[in-house]
Amino acid sequence: MSGLGAAITSQWGVIRYRWVAAKFVLSVLILLLAFGWLHDTLETAAQQAERLAESGGPAEQLGTTPALVAAGFGFAFLQLLLATLLALYKPGGRTRRGRRLLAAQRGTRSRETPVTVADVREVAHDVRALTLRPVEGERLPRWEPGAHIDVVLPSGRVRQYSLYGDPGAGGDTGDPDDAGAYRIAVLREEDGRGGSAEVHGLAAGARLAIRGPRNHFPLVDAPAHLFVAGGIGIVPFLPMLHRLDAAGADWRLVYRGRSLDRMAFTDALARQYGGRVTLLPSDTHARPDLPALLRDTPVGVAVYCCGPERLVEAVAEAMSVAGPHGTLRIERFAAVERPDGTADRPFEAELARSGRVVRVPAGRSLLSAIQDVDPTVDRSCEDGICGSCATRVLDGVPDHRDDILQADERERADVIYPCVSRSSSDRIVLDA
Repeated sequence: MSGLGAAITSQWGVIRYRWVAAKFVLSVLILLLAFGWLHDTLETAAQQAERLAESGGPAEQLGTTPALVAAGFGFAFLQLLLATLLALYKPGGRTRRGRRLLAAQRGTRSRETPVTVADVREVAHDVRALTLRPVEGERLPRWEPGAHIDVVLPSGRVRQYSLYGDPGAGGDTGDPDDAGAYRIAVLREEDGRGGSAEVHGLAAGARLAIRGPRNHFPLVDAPAHLFVAGGIGIVPFLPMLHRLDAAGADWRLVYRGRSLDRMAFTDALARQYGGRVTLLPSDTHARPDLPALLRDTPVGVAVYCCGPERLVEAVAEAMSVAGPHGTLRIERFAAVERPDGTADRPFEAELARSGRVVRVPAGRSLLSAIQDVDPTVDRSCEDGICGSCATRVLDGVPDHRDDILQADERERADVIYPCVSRSSSDRIVLDA
């Protein structure tokens, strides 16, 4: 009866997992065998035995009935044995129907946290800061400087925004009205895809959902830290500066923007940190001499850059010339351009949890191939920036093409971002 119980009363359901479906089928067969064929066979055998006893005839006159009864009980025993084994070992994974059901359930985003926009403030021209609070009053997860969240907007658009504030208090910045909240700042992009404009249209009381936080841009241990921010790229640095300053670390910030009125948080930065912060609005200051800036840094310095692609490229070039004694960590606003993929080599991906193997031809992403057999796989930007689709690699050699891993992480063989990355080996085995 455990097959019926697992199928009808448990969270697994009869059609969601192959092992439960198998137990259910075996349970039904046992019942049919007991109340159908075996019942009739036993009744016939009893009648024959009664007549035989009355006539005093030999036992051979019972014919094949005893053999049929023995076979029926043997078959039932094997079914019970298989059902017991299935209770101990759960093979297979989800059924096709189960995968579809789970995909439909994820339309409700149970792993998302509903939040309310508690406050909206203008912190610079075209830059708005939002305070987000959990709807149900639950405390939001702790986070570390450099972390970001996915914000699911009312339209269904999903955008990634860096967190700022004090991560030690779940977003607490020292203001009692802001304790236990997340804070983000969003630049309105006129030529964007609509996400920033939608955020700027939100008012206090709006309901959203968030995922995360995730952190691919953490602080690293180093004797000194140099931050180069461009525009809204200042946001992930705010909690980093707070953390380093509290620890008495050696750090410096160079902050570049179009004009002072478009550069968020400048007053607070100047007031809190004074000479450690250099503000360079482009309408009044020339481009910074990055090679000279890097030459003045100590050996082992950690350089962080977040901003437009031109700034990122300029810092990377300057590092190669003047800063080889340090390490560079980058966070981009957008994905770099990639080839169309027609020259890529095909490969196979084995999904270890289900045992399925998918072929990934040239010109098709690994993520889309996985989605054919598992539509529930996590994803968001699909540009190799957000990290939502991070998947553990069990065997094989990843060909990293994302914009998440830093230069010193490109040899990692334990993770892959399948939305853009591929396999250098003929087969890659994934924990999926």
